[in-house]
Amino acid sequence: MSDIVITHFDQGARGEYHAKVEGSEAIGRLTYSQKGDVVIADHTLVPPEIGGRGVAARLVEALIEDARKFGYKIVPQCSYVEAAFRRHPEWADLRA
Repeated sequence: MSDIVITHFDQGARGEYHAKVEGSEAIGRLTYSQKGDVVIADHTLVPPEIGGRGVAARLVEALIEDARKFGYKIVPQCSYVEAAFRRHPEWADLRA
């Protein structure tokens, strides 16, 4: 499996997690908006050229890790993030 590097871009009320797969110029993204201690995960996009490698899952895992680290809750507005919450009941305490 290729190495995936996740980078977080915090722009205050909005932000993005980017996933870069070794050997590809394509970037996967998870976008969000933030209101106080609540992050609204609104979109996950993984270009086809890096699909099927667990990129979207890694993006959500980075979001979850930061939620635990910084103490915020998540509204999984994006269908992929919602599905990930259903697959991981241990994340239920992070749902806003």
